[in-house]
Amino acid sequence: MAPVIFITGGARSGKSRLAERIAGGFGVPLGYLATGTAGDGEMAERIARHRQRRGDAWTTIEEPLDLAGVLRENDGRFGAILVDCVTLWLTNLLLACDDPARCVVRVKELTSLFPQLTTPLVLVSNEVGMGIVPENRLARQFRDLAGEANEMIAAAAGEVYVTFSGLPLRLK
Repeated sequence: MAPVIFITGGARSGKSRLAERIAGGFGVPLGYLATGTAGDGEMAERIARHRQRRGDAWTTIEEPLDLAGVLRENDGRFGAILVDCVTLWLTNLLLACDDPARCVVRVKELTSLFPQLTTPLVLVSNEVGMGIVPENRLARQFRDLAGEANEMIAAAAGEVYVTFSGLPLRLK
């Protein structure tokens, strides 16, 4: 089984930079599986900044929904694959199917793939459950789904980190 490394933390806490550094340690070429889509100008700018920071060693694959399928298709192609981020993937899934239980099935499909991978995998996710209880149903469903998904992925990963203020803390 290839290493599976899970990194979580708050917004702008240094998760992506840590993930890029860890993935880069496995050698080039590097795969970047982007789950976010440029739905507006601000997101397009954010994507462009991330691409520029990563540089030419990275091949970007954009996939908002079929994370496990794309990982299967690209296994063995890269020195490592970085998924950024699980939280945006969950957002896409929840908006596409409006059923958290179906989303959990997709997370199980993802984690069941881990032992089969030959390429090191680094996954980034936001920790969204440390704040107030959201006021609307969709936001509460998302918060709960993200917490459950992070728990499942952390349990299946070989290494787990959380970042605070740019500082990583190894949990597992």
